[in-house]
Amino acid sequence: MAKKKGRLELVQMKQAGEKAAWVTAYDYPTATFAEAAGMDMILVGDSLGMVVLGYPGTVPVTMEDCIRHSQAVRRGAPNTFCIGDLPFLSYQVSDEDAVRNAGRFLKEADMDAVKLEGGRRVASRIRAIADAGILVMGHIGLTPQSSGQLGGFKAQGRDPESARELIKDALAVQEAGAFALLLEAVPPELTEFIWKKLTIPVYSIGAGAPCDGQLIICGDMLGLFQAFTPKFVKKYANVAAVEIEAFRAYISEVKQGQFPADEHVYHILKGKEEEFARMLEEFE
Repeated sequence: MAKKKGRLELVQMKQAGEKAAWVTAYDYPTATFAEAAGMDMILVGDSLGMVVLGYPGTVPVTMEDCIRHSQAVRRGAPNTFCIGDLPFLSYQVSDEDAVRNAGRFLKEADMDAVKLEGGRRVASRIRAIADAGILVMGHIGLTPQSSGQLGGFKAQGRDPESARELIKDALAVQEAGAFALLLEAVPPELTEFIWKKLTIPVYSIGAGAPCDGQLIICGDMLGLFQAFTPKFVKKYANVAAVEIEAFRAYISEVKQGQFPADEHVYHILKGKEEEFARMLEEFE
């Protein structure tokens, strides 16, 4: 088993030009598989609202949802760097709320770091969390919690004016003390500029290749989440098709009396057959 990565190892990977591969996970089995595959990091994202809980967005997700799923992921991936995603209204109200809820991820779920959305507007939150001794990652570009203000789930920074604002946000996130930055759904040209401008690791989810690594949603890459597929997703499997076919085969065998077969049942203990039969007679 490889040594679990920490902030130092992630910085060393950046310096060495080694890309970090990470994925979201929300449950014990997926986390187990990700760790077995050698994933560098796992994010317990508030995307669980859509991928697991069936909400139309991330806003309904609570701290309790995130903590419970983070606990499951940590049990499945004890040796992987894991990040808990601060959900909507867990940090927007005050620095104190931000620190308290960030601390819950460490105390209750044994996460290694937390992530929050926003640039300059959450700089004080990032600073307060970092000052409390907690690793915090920034997240700018398409920020799902505030997608209503952004006009929906749309790419960001595609014109000079909005790109300029994102560059200012990136610099503010670094200045506030974030250990890394996630860029979502921005042009690769902007990603590359920010990557070269910052000294902290810069990661991409739908923001192109020129950076320090890539994040992808497990439900997207595995073909589990069927509601929609973002342009930037590559499907590495179609698990949904496998599951549906398995369910259909099961339904068919049950209705035709083919399942369960003899090998799927537990028989009376040998030598107890007559005693068992007499016991049944008592109830006739």
